[in-house]
Amino acid sequence: MNTLLKQTSLQNLGGLIRRTLTKSTISHTPRGYEGEGKTTMHIMNRDNEFGLMIDGFSQVGFRLNNHMTILGPMVLFPRSVLAWNISDIFDVNEDSLCLLGVLEPKIDILVLGTGDKTDSNKIYSMLHGFSRKHNICLEVLPTEAACPTFNFLNAEGRNVVGAMLPPQNINYSDDDHLRTKLRYEKLFDKR
Repeated sequence: MNTLLKQTSLQNLGGLIRRTLTKSTISHTPRGYEGEGKTTMHIMNRDNEFGLMIDGFSQVGFRLNNHMTILGPMVLFPRSVLAWNISDIFDVNEDSLCLLGVLEPKIDILVLGTGDKTDSNKIYSMLHGFSRKHNICLEVLPTEAACPTFNFLNAEGRNVVGAMLPPQNINYSDDDHLRTKLRYEKLFDKR
């Protein structure tokens, strides 16, 4: 029994020495620059301190960074969102934007997402009076470009409002299709 105990102790000691030697030979090699001035990256949409941002859009609505889905057109403020009761870009007029003229603090920029590409000069001429009357800068863009514009201006801390219509036509790549498919498979996979 005593010899069996000695053999077991020697085997355990040998394993301990091998593990210790193996661990002591592993060296830490930095994968990138770790000194002063190290580059860091912030994903604005994942950081709630920047307020509400648009993560995605479809033909039926928008997905926000707080995991909320808005169906149909919307008016998006830095910290809140409203459903917007219009059917297309030609319903946008001074009456449909009247709320924006009386808000405090005053709005600096209105980013208007038109849905699909339209004649922005026609829309500028329709809303020129509203823009001058309330001293609000107006940016008219297709929704595909208006969403990141709103996100960037919001992250800068500007008093920006996004008035967005969902587009009727969406261009997407194979990568977009794959990401969407993977996202929905995670929803239905209950393993």
